[in-house]
Amino acid sequence: MAEQDTTADPNEQVPILSRLRPPVGAVRAKKRRGRGPGSGLGKTGGKGQKGQKARSPGNFSKLGFEGGQTPMYRRLPKTGFHNLFSKKVIAINLRDLARFEAGSVVDIEALRSEGFLKRSFDQVKILGQGELDRALTVKVHAFSAGAKAKIEAAGGTVEVVSTAKQPTEAEA
Repeated sequence: MAEQDTTADPNEQVPILSRLRPPVGAVRAKKRRGRGPGSGLGKTGGKGQKGQKARSPGNFSKLGFEGGQTPMYRRLPKTGFHNLFSKKVIAINLRDLARFEAGSVVDIEALRSEGFLKRSFDQVKILGQGELDRALTVKVHAFSAGAKAKIEAAGGTVEVVSTAKQPTEAEA
């Protein structure tokens, strides 16, 4: 049976981040290539004799290199275009506003709480599909002409809010 060392500091048993060390043998010294025969990698620097891998710069470690054949990114056709300045507009029809009670204010927060706005967007636009039988105050970024006329005909009001980008639920 092994004896316990009673002289050891009890604080050394507690794991502290400043005392963490890798186990012995887990970390190897870096190979210092091209530093002469004393390094153990002298003359050819551990690269062997001749060949593409022995040459400098080697030209085979670059991104997309496929051994000399035409790389995939050059073989595939280049198609498509992504407009960096496009606006993501969420369209909501008048028939969807029937969920709200008469006299209520329908704004971005109300639409989000009802589940209409789940992803990020730049603008919300109300379209005129469907009928509206109650007076609502609708505050969004844009309205179609038909939607505006139907909301006002039902006794409601429309307000255009600024087009600043709205945060998503994750960002909020």
